[in-house]
Amino acid sequence: MQDLAGRVAVVTGAASGIGRALSVILAELEMKVILADVEALALEEVTQGLIEAGHTALAVPTDVASADSVAALAERTYESWGAAHVVCNNAGVFAAGLSFDAPQSDYDWCFGVNVFGILNGLRSFVPRMLASGEPGHIVNTASMAALTSVPFSAPYAMSKAAVLSLSESLYLEMQSKGAPIGVSVICPELFDTRIGWAERNRPPHLERKDGEGASIEREGTEQAIRTATGTGEAPSVLAQRIVDGIRENRLYVLAPEGDPWREACNVRLDDLRHARNPGGAVPGE
Repeated sequence: MQDLAGRVAVVTGAASGIGRALSVILAELEMKVILADVEALALEEVTQGLIEAGHTALAVPTDVASADSVAALAERTYESWGAAHVVCNNAGVFAAGLSFDAPQSDYDWCFGVNVFGILNGLRSFVPRMLASGEPGHIVNTASMAALTSVPFSAPYAMSKAAVLSLSESLYLEMQSKGAPIGVSVICPELFDTRIGWAERNRPPHLERKDGEGASIEREGTEQAIRTATGTGEAPSVLAQRIVDGIRENRLYVLAPEGDPWREACNVRLDDLRHARNPGGAVPGE
């Protein structure tokens, strides 16, 4: 899609970080933006800022892990503006720990938001987008963790690898149908977001029990993520990268060449190509 002005965008995880930056840049490109997030107050603040700046925006509080909530988001989108042209399935959470010791709730939470949140978006929007026959684009947020060998973060890394695979399948399905719908899977490196504090939105029924899965590996990894993202690049840099990916109809939107995470990805690909054991291809390891 080249011409975004006047079209409709939907962004989940829009109250902070990447989703917020993406909502801003799409609004500045004169798209009508539906902003969705589980944090209702922060979502309303971001949306009001866009409206006060003269943009067309609408806040729809949404829990992407709930199929009914995402279906309601789609209903509100089509009732309000009659279409969805760019759908950004961006909401995500992070949990660290030893793969064999992390509680089931860590896996359920990460997969519920990171994987089924995207699947709920696809089920709610793609059939309508296909039926319209209009050009469109799906953006799914994964991570460079999906393309590298990552220890101490199995719930997160597994979920993001699933997003990568799902996005590849969707891309090929749209190609097989000759549909005018592009697909991009976003694999960010470290950006200044609040994903290290994702626990703030963890639902009560998926909270860890006292001491459950605790380890020095989990504590160290979670602290490292908070520190690294706190000093990461501005999310606006990634937002522009995403827009470029949409306009170029590019499936893989990765860290740039020369970035340590891209180099780590290349090491992992070489490990696979040569069937050799991984060495932990993560920058700084």
